[in-house]
Parts: sequence; structure tokens; C-alpha cells
Amino acid sequence: MIFTHDTELALQSVVALVNTAVEPDTLTTLDELDAWYAEHFYTGTRRWDRAELDAVRALRPVLRELLTSDRDAAAERVNAMLSTSHALPQLVRHDPFDWHLHAVSGDASLATRITVETAMAMVDVIRSDELSRLGVCADEGCDGLVLDLSRNRSRRYCSTACGNRNSVAAFRARRSAGG
Repeated sequence: MIFTHDTELALQSVVALVNTAVEPDTLTTLDELDAWYAEHFYTGTRRWDRAELDAVRALRPVLRELLTSDRDAAAERVNAMLSTSHALPQLVRHDPFDWHLHAVSGDASLATRITVETAMAMVDVIRSDELSRLGVCADEGCDGLVLDLSRNRSRRYCSTACGNRNSVAAFRARRSAGG
């Protein structure tokens, strides 16, 4: 494990959230938000309405900018996010996780909780100088983000679909060059 479990979960969830904006947009309905929420272990209150969905959707470009920034710009963005959200880190424990950090109360809006949890995760990434673990998909036709938590830093594609598409293209290019 490169980072603590809560940092890795926050990074995985924010990359998944940002990648919902890659065409086709997969975060357009409350059901899609519910599915994302359930998959990524967020806790706290929910409003279950269009305003909440719109607020989360509006985060995607802001979070993408954070995740693709250089170290100094990322640090500035993180500090602004934590300050604006009035973050106050606290150790909490809830199922299924042992002690970890939350920095806003469970009654903060979902968008605020996503912002703060992402900012807190990025604190670890910036401090350990591991921004190279975040990048853009190597598929020329894809703008998805990649989170590389592998030991050898070998992940290049945002999804299996992009990796497979590039493997097939490379295979076909080798085959046509040889024959």
C-alpha cells in the first residue's frame, strides 16, 4: 500500500468521479449519482435531489484541474479548498473502516465532503511527492484520468477498455507490418 486506506479510497473515488465527465457523461441522473456514492463508501447525509447532483457534477472540472496540476499549484488549490470548506481534521471510525480522517462533519453537503476528502488525500500525495501517480490516459482519444497505485508505476490507461483498444491496435499494426 502506497498511501493509507482512506487516501487511496479518496483518490480512487475522485478519479472515478472526474472520469464520469469523459464522453459519454455517466453522471446525469440521480440513480447514477447513487451508484457512484454507494461504490465509493462516502458517509454522511444526502439530499437526494437535483441540486446535489448538479453540485457534484460542477466539482468535476475543478477536481480534474487539481489532479492534473503541478505540485505547487496543487498545494495552493488544496489549501484553498480546505480553507473555503472550513476543514477541521478529526479521527473517526465507522464500518467497515478503522480510524481514519474526516475533515468536515457528516451533515456537510456531499459536494463539500467530496472536495475536502479529495483535498485531504492530495495532502498525502503532495507531501510524499507522488503526483506522478496521477495522469491522463495514454489512449490518444481519451481524456480520462489514471490513478497508478501499482508498485512499478506501469498503469497507463484509465480503463480496461482503453488498454484493450490499444493492445488490439498494436497487434494489428504489428501483424500488418509483418505481412
